[in-house]
Amino acid sequence: MLSKQLYIGGKLITSDATTEIINPATLEIVGEISAAGINEANMALESAQEAFSSWSTTPAIERAQWMLKLRDAVIANEQHLRECVHLEMAKPWQSTADDFQMLVDSLNFYADAIVNIADEEIKDNEGTHSHVLSREPVGVAAAFLAWNFPLLNLAYKLGPAMAAGCPLVVKPSSKTPLSAYAVGELCEQIGLPAGVVNILSGMDSTVGDAISASTIPSVLTLIGSTNVGKHVIATGATSIKRYSMELGGNAPAIVCSDANLDNAADVICGVKFANAGQICVTPNRVFVHESVADEFIEKVLTRAKAVKVGFDKNEAIDMGPVMDANSWQRIDELVKDAQQNGAQLQLGGKKPTGVNGYFYEPTVLTNVDSSMKIYKDEIFGPVISIIIFSDNEQVLSDANDTDAGLSSFIFSSNEDTISYFAKHLRFGEVQVNGIKYSINLPHFGIKQSGVGVDCSLLALDDYLAYKRVSRALKV
Repeated sequence: MLSKQLYIGGKLITSDATTEIINPATLEIVGEISAAGINEANMALESAQEAFSSWSTTPAIERAQWMLKLRDAVIANEQHLRECVHLEMAKPWQSTADDFQMLVDSLNFYADAIVNIADEEIKDNEGTHSHVLSREPVGVAAAFLAWNFPLLNLAYKLGPAMAAGCPLVVKPSSKTPLSAYAVGELCEQIGLPAGVVNILSGMDSTVGDAISASTIPSVLTLIGSTNVGKHVIATGATSIKRYSMELGGNAPAIVCSDANLDNAADVICGVKFANAGQICVTPNRVFVHESVADEFIEKVLTRAKAVKVGFDKNEAIDMGPVMDANSWQRIDELVKDAQQNGAQLQLGGKKPTGVNGYFYEPTVLTNVDSSMKIYKDEIFGPVISIIIFSDNEQVLSDANDTDAGLSSFIFSSNEDTISYFAKHLRFGEVQVNGIKYSINLPHFGIKQSGVGVDCSLLALDDYLAYKRVSRALKV
């Protein structure tokens, strides 16, 4: 069993309280962490505040060197970091590589990016002044992380905050804190300056709210649900803060009559059953043109039946369990509600036989419509909901009929059709005939799916403030 400590002020410390970490596949205790309370939250905030004056003025090249030193420690401890993710989420071993690699990529990318940022000159129309636009760290940042990608979500925040010169207080989910705590061990191991990174997990209602309500953070950043985002903004209103939030999604996938159906089925099933569907950008509503619906459904069913479900580090597992009993129950209620209101269950809809954990079978529903909860709510589970359409204008209206605006998908071979949907879909991301995410590609939502940016150079803007210096040329 793994045992982990808090990382605050450059030291690993033990608190009075502990939290047991349960593997959702086996229901066994796989770890125990020192859990934070309000005192530890305040310690972390004060430590970050104390570090700001020195870290913010540390030359960018030196901050980058510390990041690369941490990157080297991460690479040297790959097996342990992946093991933490594997145990705390029961994520298939092969899939833990994605979490791990994003942390390496983030430290690399932002270490390089920050040393290449230069001041900008602004032309003076009258020629009487010179103007220089520079950027400087905003202040302390506090990051709240979702449980679905423990290391990847940490990577999205750690890289740009460290590079920008903003000391960071990280609160990983209490469901999956092991891997983040392990990164804290590496920060301590390399001697990272005290307070630059602080990692603690505890109850949202106490630790989370204490961090949000504090006047110390200048930035509150979050990966989570829209409701959690609203709560953090409300509790954070004790002072003027910046917010950077990637929130819930309700992604449409539109499969047109001229789509490559094998490709569409591969992409949709791939991202829908990966991580047991617990991905904010995964297709939530799959709209299929009536002329290809039967053929497409058969292709989806073939792929869904081939998904290997389980938990075994030594086997090629495709899909693990959902996170906990509440997740399982919520998914099952959505599936049952859909069936009671006319949807047809083509596959799945129950727990696999012979397992103890929170597994839910790969599930396919057809005849789904807008009256059903599963159409309106983010499923966050391994369920494909299929809606048949006949008219492009109507399906565009249906696809946009949601408060969410994170990701969307188009499958078509016609450039005019692609351009039409790409222009008019009201989502931060439009994925055409595939899916691609990378540290250099901006990731963001509109409407109720968030503010700010994760990944890419644009993410630095969430942690940097602009300063204009104007100088009279003649005095």
